[in-house]
Amino acid sequence: MPPVSTSPHTPINLLHRVTHVASRTWQAPRSPQFVVLVLSLWLLTVGNAALWLEIARLPHAVTLVPESITLGLLVFGLTAALLSLTAWTRFMKPVWIAILVIAGVAQHYMLVYGIMIDATMIGNTAQTDLREARDIVSWALLGNVLLAAALPVLWVARVPLVGGGAWRQLVRSTLLFLLALLITAGTAAAGYRLLAPFLRNNTQLRYMLNPLSTVAAAAVYNLKPLFKRAKGLVPVSADAALGASYATQQRRPLMLLVIGETARGDHFGLNGYERNTTPELATRDVVSFRNVRSCGTNTLASVPCMFSPLGKVAFEKRKMDHENLLDVLQAAGLAVLWLDNQAGCKGVCARIPSAQASNGLPDAMGRHLCVDGECLDQAMLYGLDARIAALDPQRSRKGVVVVMHQMGSHGPAYFKRSSLSSKKFKPECATSAISECPLPEVVNAYDNSIVETDLFLARAIDWLKSEERHFDTSLLYMSDHGESLGEYGLFLHGLPYALAPDAQKHVAFVGWFGNETLRRSNVDRKCLAGARDAVLTHDNLYHSVLGLLDVHSSSYQPSLDVSSACRSGAILRRQDG
Repeated sequence: MPPVSTSPHTPINLLHRVTHVASRTWQAPRSPQFVVLVLSLWLLTVGNAALWLEIARLPHAVTLVPESITLGLLVFGLTAALLSLTAWTRFMKPVWIAILVIAGVAQHYMLVYGIMIDATMIGNTAQTDLREARDIVSWALLGNVLLAAALPVLWVARVPLVGGGAWRQLVRSTLLFLLALLITAGTAAAGYRLLAPFLRNNTQLRYMLNPLSTVAAAAVYNLKPLFKRAKGLVPVSADAALGASYATQQRRPLMLLVIGETARGDHFGLNGYERNTTPELATRDVVSFRNVRSCGTNTLASVPCMFSPLGKVAFEKRKMDHENLLDVLQAAGLAVLWLDNQAGCKGVCARIPSAQASNGLPDAMGRHLCVDGECLDQAMLYGLDARIAALDPQRSRKGVVVVMHQMGSHGPAYFKRSSLSSKKFKPECATSAISECPLPEVVNAYDNSIVETDLFLARAIDWLKSEERHFDTSLLYMSDHGESLGEYGLFLHGLPYALAPDAQKHVAFVGWFGNETLRRSNVDRKCLAGARDAVLTHDNLYHSVLGLLDVHSSSYQPSLDVSSACRSGAILRRQDG
């Protein structure tokens, strides 16, 4: 048997020596400033993979090397400046690990759903309940966080930190901060002519600087309220009053105002979509407005704007909060109820009665309509008579408005939003990790959720018809925003409005009106149906509800009421002209 070589140059010994050196290097004591520089480089490269992939997808990407290098230096300088504030020996490891994990989570949603991080997105995240959060957590999230953060987290956890006096640490961290600012300022000055047009033409890149965008957006969301002086609510309901129709009414008005969730207008069969996603509504004499755009691209932005008298432009510029549509209806004397199957009313129902759809459901009905604490929207129709009967009788005798806030087509778990009977399009994507499904299956699952909304609205209309002995009935349905379903590599919603594709802004708006409601409002049904292609926005909702309910207010603008041009007086004036 040949003797075993003991030469120090054998492959085994060389491997052992390399491993030993690597281990010593891995665990060598480091200063906090050195750790911060390493983490800044890691975040610039691996932690900003979504940013670099987005740049690589741009037209003529091969010519953008100078711009990319300049942007990289800027990102490195800003990241190092931010992290230099944490360059202290004690207690900083948990902070570094948290930053790495947050960067990994943010990058996952950028890569998988095309999400961009701004203050509104942070606000949406903060107001997401457990049911919604559960849908966007997946094994892919864990995998992407591990890829982006596992290696530096292990290093940070094990690396010994070089100690030193507090003054020494302060001097070294200050020097690092100043050096990082110098790199940032020098890069910005020298590269302005490259970066300015580059970022102006590709605005989405500003929201993909990781973790800078997340930190900046979180700071804006959390700090902005601290700089607001406490101010009272601006009243708009002081002069609200019921119109002349109430003096002679034989039946009270009853309106169901349904706030849809994530329903794209171009995926409604009523609006010309190639699939018949609305077979039930098609048989119920509804008016579907085809050309409607939202106020925002997420619930937090859209819902308060929908109910505001200000309109999108003024609402976004407002310095103070104002009363909303529900305040005006209640001040006029009507009974108003907010019924929620979602994660709250975003402040809109703060001053009116409200209830959760799942409250009061008997066990058998709960098992039929609800799974894991989440109910189909049909749960809002159960016990509706009892909910109305429990409202203030003095108000209820004048009229009732019930606002129903749907779960609708909330993603990414679209498959959860439809019952078995509504799953018309198969196969459907049966996971919340929709980017892993073929796009046709994602669209199938989404369209099935629209079929479920169609069924819910049809049953709501049928219930209203059953109440016509006691009420003049109507239903208005308007979605809060649309949804991206893989177009341009984007999923879900919530992009900054200026950057969002039309799929996230084009919303469904459907009305059903009982004959007696049209009679008391003097509205011509054929005229209203003829306006289905009118250009409308969320701004129209406030004024249309006041007009149909004959509620007077100085905030009412007839030009924004979809039914005002179809009232008998307006038609006659138009014919005379």
